[in-house]
Amino acid sequence: MNANKTKPIHVIGAGLAGSEATWQLVSAGVPVILHEMRPQRGTDAHQTDRCAELVCSNSFRSDDAENNAVGLLHEEMRRAGSLILKSADASKLPAGGALAVDRDGFAERVTAALTSHPLVTFERGEIGGLPPEDWDSVIIATGPLTSPALAEAILQLTGEASLSFFDAIAPIVHKDSIDLEKAWFQSRYDKVGPEGDGADYINCPLDKPQYLAFIEAILAGEKTEFKEWEGTPYFEGCLPIEIMAARGPNTLRFGPMKPIGLFDPREQRRPYAVVQLRQDNALGTLYNMVGFQTKLKYAEQVRVFRMIPGLENAEFARLGGLHRNTFINSPKLLDGSLRLKAQKRLRFAGQVTGVEGYVESAAIGLLAGRFAAAERLGSDLPPPPLTTALGALIGHITGQADAKTFQPMNVNFGLFPEIDAPEGLTKAQLREWKSARKPRLSRRALGDLRDWIKPR
Repeated sequence: MNANKTKPIHVIGAGLAGSEATWQLVSAGVPVILHEMRPQRGTDAHQTDRCAELVCSNSFRSDDAENNAVGLLHEEMRRAGSLILKSADASKLPAGGALAVDRDGFAERVTAALTSHPLVTFERGEIGGLPPEDWDSVIIATGPLTSPALAEAILQLTGEASLSFFDAIAPIVHKDSIDLEKAWFQSRYDKVGPEGDGADYINCPLDKPQYLAFIEAILAGEKTEFKEWEGTPYFEGCLPIEIMAARGPNTLRFGPMKPIGLFDPREQRRPYAVVQLRQDNALGTLYNMVGFQTKLKYAEQVRVFRMIPGLENAEFARLGGLHRNTFINSPKLLDGSLRLKAQKRLRFAGQVTGVEGYVESAAIGLLAGRFAAAERLGSDLPPPPLTTALGALIGHITGQADAKTFQPMNVNFGLFPEIDAPEGLTKAQLREWKSARKPRLSRRALGDLRDWIKPR
């Protein structure tokens, strides 16, 4: 055997992504040195030194593979031999249609699987900068709490101004749930941007009574309190809407809800206030609420934002929030196999790539491990098809998302290419076709995944 094929790959970080990447590598027969800084250097969030410790919720969200994108991602990962899903299934707790786990039992199972594997070497201690040059293949899976020394080294290597300490997340809405009988397309002053046509935003108008009721609902809505370790996230350039609303009833009208340069074609006048939504993905299936970062609790966001004309039946791909989160600008910096363009011996995995959620982080770890294993063994592994949950997720962070406005994202069906309806359907048949959209996308995904997964 070629000696290079037995040379270990280094994985930095033993969280969900690093643990999954390690498992995929050793399952392919590739040795791994797994680096974890805990307990030598702790974090403000972790309590133990175990692999894959869950620091927040114990839920992996919906396990419905037919009607929910994260449930589909669960099933795809199971079929790809995921350690994280195997351990979650073995640690399952009653949670209705969700996959919730005993967090201690889950972490113990992942830790035991990795520490007992003959191809895994565990090394405790912080990697205080870029990995040594003789580490020819490295997966960086350090999560949102990447150590300062490593973060600074990555900044210098990539030439980025920051690792996107992103404290503002605006809600994202499925376009097909927006009522375009009430909303309309228009850019402010009909301005045509570099890739626009003068109608790049969806505009939802509010009259004065609607606006004042909306402000009152924002101020009265229940807010999320931040943990101390998350820091104070308020910056003038990305204030939460409730902070702006508290400054006075007209603050939002002169901020993200300003109606200047817009004309409601149905009322034949400028609206009193307006909420603008901007396309968020290349497929044009998702739109984000411009300037609507918030710390309203999720249920409150749904209730309050559905007060906006045109969004009464809005379905949210992601709700808004404010929190400290470290991630790289993946669409700009990574290639299609998660390698850093500036130094291709380095791959990134997990939350640091700009995905949100336990399952999504582990999924990117799974892909990074498979890509690295294929490369080490002298073969080429293309990314999974965009029609799969795995493919849609990696496709979003490595090319489908706009690098200029890149934000962390959960998996959702808005990231999948649509299946066109057959021609000649009646209105009733078309409604029935649309109602079966999610199961149809899921069936296609699992079928296409079979062609991508190769036997070990």
